[in-house]
Amino acid sequence: MSFIFFVVLTALLLDRIFAEVEQGHPLVSFGNFALSVEQRSNANDQGDIKAGIKAWCLVIIPVVLAFYLLDKLLSAWLVAEFILSATVLYFAIGRQSLLQHASAIIKPLQELELAKRRGRHSCADESVLLDDARHQVSMIVSRDCSKLDTDEVIAAGTESVLENGADAIFAAIFWFCVAGVPGVVLYRLSNTLDAMWGYKNERFLLFGRFAARFDDVMNFIPARLTAVSYCLLAPVVQGSMATAYRCWQSQAADWKSPNAGPVMAAGAGALQVSLGGTASYNNQVQFRPVLGVSQEKGRPLSAATLLCACRLINATTLLWLAAIFIFV
Repeated sequence: MSFIFFVVLTALLLDRIFAEVEQGHPLVSFGNFALSVEQRSNANDQGDIKAGIKAWCLVIIPVVLAFYLLDKLLSAWLVAEFILSATVLYFAIGRQSLLQHASAIIKPLQELELAKRRGRHSCADESVLLDDARHQVSMIVSRDCSKLDTDEVIAAGTESVLENGADAIFAAIFWFCVAGVPGVVLYRLSNTLDAMWGYKNERFLLFGRFAARFDDVMNFIPARLTAVSYCLLAPVVQGSMATAYRCWQSQAADWKSPNAGPVMAAGAGALQVSLGGTASYNNQVQFRPVLGVSQEKGRPLSAATLLCACRLINATTLLWLAAIFIFV
C-alpha cells in the first residue's frame, strides 16, 4: 500500500475525529492576511486585473514555496514527511464539517415532516422549525435564506453538499495525489482567495478575476472526476447512472460556473431530483437553469434528499480511497 493512500486515509480519519478546528485554523490566519493585502491593493474599491494578480502572488506564492521547501527538507525522514502531509491534508479538507452542517439542516426538516404526518403541529411550531432550517442552511450558502420555503431550503442544502463535496473534499485529495503538500496548499489557498475575491461586483470584478479564473483551472479536472463518481454511484442512492450522466451532458454547460455545473447536474440526476431554478442573492433574484430531473418525473424534495446527498458524498469518498489504493 502506498504512502499517498495512508496519508489520505489518515487525514480523513483525523477529519472524522476532530472535524474542523473551531479556533486557530490556519486558513483563518491566511484569510486575515489576504484581507489586509486586498484592502491595501484595492484601496479605491475598484482595482484592476494587474493589482489582483500582484496581490494573489503576494499572498500565495510565499506560503506555497515555504511548504515546498519544508516538504523537501523532511523528505529524508519518512515519519516526519508523513506527519506533515497528513496534517496539511487534514486542514485542507472539510468533509466532516460539511456533513455536520447538513445534519443540522436535516434535523428540523425531519421534525417538521414527522409533525405533519402525525397531525400534531401548529403553525407556530412549523414556523419555528422552518426558521431553524433556514438558519442552518444560511451557514453554508450565500443566497438569501430568510424567506425560503421547505423545498427551497432542501434544494439549497442539497446543492451546497454536492458542490462543496467537490471543492472541500475531492479537489483537495486530487491535488495532494498529483503534487503532494505544495499542490494541496496551492489548491486550498487559491480556493480560499476565490471565495474572498471572486465576486462579480464593482469591488472585485477586475481585482478578483485572476483569483476566480485560477480556481476554475485548478478545479477543472477534480470537478469532472467528482461528476463521474456521482454518476457511477447513483445506484447507491437508488438513482440511475444513465440519468445522472444525461443530466451532466445536457445541463452543465448552461450553469454559471464551469465546474459547479457538471458536479451539481450529475448529483441532481443521481438523486433523481430537481435543483437550480430561481434564487435570491443580495436582494437580487437570479434565474438559474434547472438541474436534474423535472419535478413531474423526479422525486419530491424531502429531508431524505439531503440524507441521500450525504450518502453520495460518503460513497464517493470510499470510491476515491479505493482508486488511490489500486492506482496510486
